[in-house]
Amino acid sequence: MNMMKLFVITGGPGVGKTTLLKALENKGFITVPEDARQVIKNQIEANGEALPWKNKTLYAELMFKASLKTYQKVIDKSSKKLVFFDRGMLDAICYMRMENIPVSEEWNTLANTHRYYQKVFILPPWEDIYETDSERKQTWEEALYTFDNMKETYRHYGYKVIEVPKTSVKQRYEFILNTIK
Repeated sequence: MNMMKLFVITGGPGVGKTTLLKALENKGFITVPEDARQVIKNQIEANGEALPWKNKTLYAELMFKASLKTYQKVIDKSSKKLVFFDRGMLDAICYMRMENIPVSEEWNTLANTHRYYQKVFILPPWEDIYETDSERKQTWEEALYTFDNMKETYRHYGYKVIEVPKTSVKQRYEFILNTIK
């Protein structure tokens, strides 16, 4: 598959990523759900320890491995169509850096060799739509901190980070599609 077709939509918690990806999916695009949320759901159901409010290191490991597995599955099955990821592998690395969890050389290498399209779309913090839930427990201040670190992490790995405006869902996906052209 042409690597130029894999796009990441990222940002801090509660900024509308999932809603935006659902809109892109409804327009016929291939979308890939966020692995971190699935890790949290699975751990809650299993009464596991790999949760950001319990064992951050184990959570980060599961999140990175799930993201890598999802990436590989998409590469193996996708055609030359556009694919939009709700977060990417570097989101897990960003989390590790924010929590002072060492990032192994192996994971750095994997992040550098398993590339997405150079332009990464980031949704900025938007207090008007921010809310917490059973899997998203971060405070507004943590959401701001995550956004800044996410931008820095993707830039550190050589991606061009493009901020998506705080507008309607339709205007957001149109912005992304126009930027891709």
